[in-house]
Amino acid sequence: MTGPGTGGEAALSRAAEAGPPCGEPPTAEDLEAVHSQLGREPRGVVEVAHRCPCGDPDVVRTSPRLPDGTPFPTTFYATCPRLTGAISTLESEGVMKQMQDRLADDPELARAYALAHEDYLRRRAELADVPEIAGISAGGMPERIKCLHVLVAHSLAAGLGVNPFGDEALELLPRWWENPCRDRHATGPKGSAARTAQEQEEA
Repeated sequence: MTGPGTGGEAALSRAAEAGPPCGEPPTAEDLEAVHSQLGREPRGVVEVAHRCPCGDPDVVRTSPRLPDGTPFPTTFYATCPRLTGAISTLESEGVMKQMQDRLADDPELARAYALAHEDYLRRRAELADVPEIAGISAGGMPERIKCLHVLVAHSLAAGLGVNPFGDEALELLPRWWENPCRDRHATGPKGSAARTAQEQEEA
């Protein structure tokens, strides 16, 4: 397996094909697409953080406090079922265990992951200060690899070079957009499981 920062041509290609970070306010059409993707009303969406090549959102930036007052640490939330399904498959193959082992053995990698944690906190603080989740990022950062959905979403939203494990997971993913997205986003078991992982990964 290729580690972060080595042999990154596939990651660069995948990221280039998937498109750059977005950072645009969501339109009504965007929110409708996210509703279709998630199978529920989207909560606290403040930006489209990344768009699928089809044009629909596949990562959204969410408020750290939801409209009902609930603190929500997952600032960058993957919404596209094709993307989340591919990440779930990657998780099932034991990739996180391998990443965790390397994190423990590689001080340079640990430093890069700690910086990713700080970046996540900084980007959340741009939206609001929520004392209940102060110092808590997402995905297990900075000491654990707990949810690749969070880490990949961070890489897509922030761009390559910010989250080493998100970048690495992105490199390992298939081209999730190759089947027609607008056929359209029906959420099956994998999509449901991915939503649960992202929403409960800090529980």
